Amino acid sequence: MKALVLAGGAGTRLRPITHTSAKQLVPVANKPVLFYGLEAIAEADIVEVGIIVGDTADEIREAVGDGAQFGLKVTYIPQEAPLGLAHAVLISADFLGDDDFVMYLGDNFIVGGISGLVDEFRADRPAAQILLTQVSRPSAFGVAELDAQGNVIGLEEKPNRPKSDLAVVGVYLFTPAIHEAVRSIEASWRGELEITDALQWLIDHRWGVRSTTVCGYWKDTGNAADMLEVNRSVLETLEPFVHGKVDERSEMIGRVVIEEGAEVSGSRIVGPVVIGEGTVVRDAYIGPYTSVGANCRIEESEIEYSIVLRGSSVCGVRRVEASLIGRDVEVTPAPRVPSAHRLVLGDHSKVQISS
Repeated sequence: MKALVLAGGAGTRLRPITHTSAKQLVPVANKPVLFYGLEAIAEADIVEVGIIVGDTADEIREAVGDGAQFGLKVTYIPQEAPLGLAHAVLISADFLGDDDFVMYLGDNFIVGGISGLVDEFRADRPAAQILLTQVSRPSAFGVAELDAQGNVIGLEEKPNRPKSDLAVVGVYLFTPAIHEAVRSIEASWRGELEITDALQWLIDHRWGVRSTTVCGYWKDTGNAADMLEVNRSVLETLEPFVHGKVDERSEMIGRVVIEEGAEVSGSRIVGPVVIGEGTVVRDAYIGPYTSVGANCRIEESEIEYSIVLRGSSVCGVRRVEASLIGRDVEVTPAPRVPSAHRLVLGDHSKVQISS
């Protein structure tokens, strides 16, 4: 069995972070989201992985390499444009051959991995198996319709009038039957080859399409709010350790990780929190569910329920919370006189200011 991981796409919902970084490499608990998916694939005893890459191909290649760090053998498959999930399968036909495979969206996060699902699929081998989860706004997802026995009888991509509240999660399992399906469908109104249309083709041609409802935790990390929520979930499982320096004036409460080369002085840290290597925390408060990347500086500030990417500084700021701070960012207080806010913001930025 092989795996196909999708790591292309522009990541427009995470701009401006993704103007300069692949969305799949934005870190959760100081580890790129993509790495969690690759680890889950390795834990399911799958070795050969094809990674679909687009404009951020160089960055993905640099981070993942040949896959040896995960126990995988990685092949990169360029996609000229994000033309749909079924298009990703279509252009991967040579790599996939006649093998069964799991398709995993690189910016999705599933607690508990996929080993049980893969084992179930290997035992029964339906033409396709999909994951479903209940959502409050199904029109934003691919939606499945089930019959009274729980069989999949219909699928629609982002329907205006959803027939259920069951969204298709970004993990799919296929036999080679899917190749005929993706060759047989046409582009949707969005100009993409939809995987939901390919699955519907299988259903219409009486191939077996099964579903499993996710009982654990799933998130599409496509926006800042979801990134923070996934970060919170991962930090809940944190195993505390201190490999850096913490002085006697500092207080650490709960699950706290201080990585190699980090220095904490005169500060209070309430976990779960992870402080990256080489980061300096001085006379500061860092509250629960916060990840601070490598080589950052947090001084005379308070920060909570936030993600700070590498090389950034937050100095002299009274309070920061529920924030996603990119790489090499400087956050400082505004001058007291005149009483005004001075901003330099990129395209698609979002700012909340206390008046």
